[in-house]
Amino acid sequence: MNPSPDATPPDPIHNGSVRVAAIGDLHVGEGARQPYRELFARISQEADVLALCGDLTNFGKTPEAEILAEDLQACTIPVVGVLGNHDYECGQPQEVSRILHQAGLKLLDGEAYEIDGVGFAGCKGFIGGYGRHMLSAFGEPEIKAFVQAAVDENLKLESSLRMLRNDRIVVVTHYAPVLETVAGEPPEIFAFLGSARLGETIDRFDGVKVAVHGHAHRGAYEGRTARGVPVYNVAKPVLNRDVGVEFAVFDV
Repeated sequence: MNPSPDATPPDPIHNGSVRVAAIGDLHVGEGARQPYRELFARISQEADVLALCGDLTNFGKTPEAEILAEDLQACTIPVVGVLGNHDYECGQPQEVSRILHQAGLKLLDGEAYEIDGVGFAGCKGFIGGYGRHMLSAFGEPEIKAFVQAAVDENLKLESSLRMLRNDRIVVVTHYAPVLETVAGEPPEIFAFLGSARLGETIDRFDGVKVAVHGHAHRGAYEGRTARGVPVYNVAKPVLNRDVGVEFAVFDV
């Protein structure tokens, strides 16, 4: 897997690789007018697949999803993606998913897809923390329910990975699977930015070549799982601030 953050146009011959563009945290608002139409058209010229890493809308409102769906019509390559916490805010993630699915988004919520020989697995993910500070299911029922929600999301990721038999797999989540890519955020909120459970699951599948996520706007661009799988925080603010691009591109 070769990262190409400069998003330069691909060579005519890909040497068997698939060029995957990735971006998260679009945060489309109700008043936006074609906020990403031009960008999606350009991505279509520079990549083979687009991965969207959640927080696609500001509040999960129907008009926000419809605005993004209209812009997705400019994307002429396959699009996979996950929802983020903002897409749940209005309590209608199923409607957001329906609108975006009709616009061509292949939603990863425990599902898996194969595109040009590359497998795509993913889920939204959830919070919970990392290492010794990861929350455990001990004490009050509310704490146990909280941890179970994180476990349930992780099971979606495991299920989607088990569906694939590819030797090249891309994992897409919203929440961060490793601590390194949330560095830069206040340490007090690290536990609310992702979960090591996601990273542990990624490491159990040999075919995973790269994982991409969003959510941590002030986090770091690059990290690795314990077994060395590259992990990239492609939240739009991170790409703009730290990498100087509008979207990341990876040759898988």
